[in-house]
Amino acid sequence: MPLLTSPFAELDLLRQPEQANDPLQAFDAADEYLLEHLAEQTLSATTRVLVLNDSFGALAISLAPHVWVLSSGDSHLAHLALEKNLVRNGLAFDSVPFVAASHPWQGPFDRVLVRVPKTLALLEEQLIRLQGQLAPGAQVVAGAMIKHLPRAAGDLLEKYIGPVQASLAQKKARLLIATFQTKPAFVSPYPTRYQLDTPRLELLNHANVFCREGLDIGTRAFLPHLPKDLGNARVADLGCGNGVLAIASALANPQAQYTLVDESYMAVQSAWENWQTALGERQVTVRPDDGLAGQAAQSLDVVLCNPPFHQQQVVGDFLAWRMFQQAREALVVGGALYIVGNRHLGYHSKLARLFRGVEQVAATPKFVVLKARK
Repeated sequence: MPLLTSPFAELDLLRQPEQANDPLQAFDAADEYLLEHLAEQTLSATTRVLVLNDSFGALAISLAPHVWVLSSGDSHLAHLALEKNLVRNGLAFDSVPFVAASHPWQGPFDRVLVRVPKTLALLEEQLIRLQGQLAPGAQVVAGAMIKHLPRAAGDLLEKYIGPVQASLAQKKARLLIATFQTKPAFVSPYPTRYQLDTPRLELLNHANVFCREGLDIGTRAFLPHLPKDLGNARVADLGCGNGVLAIASALANPQAQYTLVDESYMAVQSAWENWQTALGERQVTVRPDDGLAGQAAQSLDVVLCNPPFHQQQVVGDFLAWRMFQQAREALVVGGALYIVGNRHLGYHSKLARLFRGVEQVAATPKFVVLKARK
């Protein structure tokens, strides 16, 4: 794989999760452009730099030997990538502190480098949280590949930070450079909430939660067909989002034991708060994780999953396939994985390669609900 070469460092970086012969590299021209821009400025060991949404550590690890740097984002996989790539490049795994998007930062910061996330609501929430965190003369620089840079990103920077200047394009990347200007206080529009009729729930959704304005159609197709009469089964909601699948299942199965996992910290925060609202003090495990990587083998009876088909802007079934493999490992013999998926994704044949029996539980014109038994 090519090395990331910048004025600060030459790095050998891996993506997370790792896959054999991965055709994609762990950095792009937007990372290079952000680092080149920062290198043109006067920096010292005491310059405080906040790095946001650094998927695999390219920015934070480059800067770590030169300035004080803090990394923050909503991806547990990004946190794992940061730690692994620090060690891979001869630095201590904890030499760059990481703050999950569900927690506040402690400024002030002199420079903020932002990789524009796919979900602009996350960017908006992050910019709002910069209130009171910027030093005088601070600069906020957002970078992205032009094809992933919506006009609204510049509008958000101007609204919450100050005047914005767009850079020239370089290797199909562009920077938006915002100069800090004192603004009146903003109140965040997040988290959002919506009502569900069956079961009757109000669901809270922090900024980066998938379909935070309303129930997604895949989950809507799945809910009426969740397994019943589970007794005291051990159930995991894999990629739990706001927790709706687990909560609906738990309401119908009062003795079952639940574990909710997601790689988004804001999803985990939302799921935990929603569980408490719906089920009070009922015992539950809610954690950020790389799927079921942290789950003991043969420790679950049932896994519920509405799998993703993209990682950031990269579309594909790699993550779903990996989740199916993890579910098989975590299930007891005779245990079952229940999933919902778009018909065209062909999950039936994929599951048949891993499980001894796959049956269609339900179908709509767009979605299928499948049960795969180990």
